[in-house]
Amino acid sequence: MAPGQWVVPLRRTPDARVRLFCFPHAGAGASAFRAWSRTLPAGVDVLAVQAPGREARLAEAPFQHLPPLVAEVAGALGAYRDRPMAFFGHSLGAIVAFEVTRELQRRRRNRPIRLFVSGCRAPHRPPRSSPLHRLPDAEFLLELGRMGGTPHEILGEDELMALLLPVLRADFRLSESYLTSTTARVACPISAFGGRDDPEATAEDMAGWALHTTAGFRFRLFPGDHFFIFDGAVGVVDALASDLQPGP
Repeated sequence: MAPGQWVVPLRRTPDARVRLFCFPHAGAGASAFRAWSRTLPAGVDVLAVQAPGREARLAEAPFQHLPPLVAEVAGALGAYRDRPMAFFGHSLGAIVAFEVTRELQRRRRNRPIRLFVSGCRAPHRPPRSSPLHRLPDAEFLLELGRMGGTPHEILGEDELMALLLPVLRADFRLSESYLTSTTARVACPISAFGGRDDPEATAEDMAGWALHTTAGFRFRLFPGDHFFIFDGAVGVVDALASDLQPGP
């Protein structure tokens, strides 16, 4: 697939020193980060990875397995080699961003200068709850409502949810079936962001990301639950901008 299908530019500036690629959570698309693109400081281009099954790619079948998804994204990012880049992934997006970073390392391609992971257990830590993607539709929708992130007015639209359920189930399957060892590491620094009241990714789960980098590690907790990055966006964006500053 062409790179333009995979990457959605949210903000571009002519003098940008770094490109920030955002990887959305399960069921979400590039627009989840549109508000962020207006608040990050000058010098940072904001782009989002758009996988099949959502927004402009709603008619395409979602990926059922992680390796082919990672390979496609890594290939698409090959078109963006002219300046440094960083990755930010939330929940499932953190897993995809981590594995894309590893894939770029294997290919000896331009890899990110920093990986931001948010609201996601460390790769070696198993999920805290039973798999949701196997639940009947009614129970699955109840769990989605409990987690937040999907507006209740959308959950109540039967026709719309009939379109969205396949990608939601596929994404949850990717996340819930993912587990690797502590030997899986990236060569760039990792910044981990967690919500203090997030039952899906506790502080202990998030701190475990330190084992998955051979470079530096920073860990911050923010007020909020699993979707703290949107509820308290200002503090998160400020921390992200700080970590993107050039080193001394």
